[in-house]
Amino acid sequence: MDFVKEFATFLHQNSIIKFGEFTLASGKKSSYYVDLRLVPSYPHEFRKMIKYLENEIVQNIGLDKFDSIVSVPTGGLIIASALAIETVKPLIYVRNKPKDYGTSKSIEGKIHEGMKVIMIDDVATTGGSVANAIKLLKEVNVSVKDAYVIVNRMEGADEALSELGVKMHSILNILQITEELYEQNLVDKSILEKVKNQISK
Repeated sequence: MDFVKEFATFLHQNSIIKFGEFTLASGKKSSYYVDLRLVPSYPHEFRKMIKYLENEIVQNIGLDKFDSIVSVPTGGLIIASALAIETVKPLIYVRNKPKDYGTSKSIEGKIHEGMKVIMIDDVATTGGSVANAIKLLKEVNVSVKDAYVIVNRMEGADEALSELGVKMHSILNILQITEELYEQNLVDKSILEKVKNQISK
């Protein structure tokens, strides 16, 4: 069984992806909700996901092509931390807003001008938080060419990052997941249609 099929089934069986009517953080309505913050509660699947992500990066880019791994709290940071341990790469993270005490900086971790990083996040919708982090990194001359997410919700993140000169890679997208579940009779046709409609908006 391939990883994509296995992982889609795992997400559904453990209610990490739910179908119905949801309101997202942005205020947008959605026909499904995916909460990858639950994945680390299943260590075997979490490790498989990290190893698969590592393998994708090795094959597509190569570990020698970047200096550090960077992420945004909180969902992506847990994935990036595990990946940093597996790949023995330094980890940096970019806060959504600078902390208002101590050094009040937005970027945590060791950076230097001209360094190359890859961005990691859990789920991409519009790409807003990742785009902000990329802009902050570019301001200090840190180069980001690639971003990896576990699930692409296919609602504009690819385009938003592309405008910043960053290529977005995803392990899975919402259409793949829903089609996989539909093929296994785990969701019905109306759910698949709702997801398709949401993507095409």
